[in-house]
Amino acid sequence: MDQLFTVAEAAELLSTSVRFVRRLIAERRIEFVKVGRHVRIRESALIAFVVAGTVAPLTSHDVTGRAA
Repeated sequence: MDQLFTVAEAAELLSTSVRFVRRLIAERRIEFVKVGRHVRIRESALIAFVVAGTVAPLTSHDVTGRAA
């Protein structure tokens, strides 16, 4: 089972503000779990969010349009 993080813990792990994480939750851009009235975020949801936002670096082919 994944570890569950509070909003504050998730913000610290992502090096962002608590407000940003709350906005992600409000906009349903990250999966979250309701535990009673508390909101928790699974570790796998944080990883999925980071992976989805990962941008691959450009290669020389991407820049010049031809093989190097």
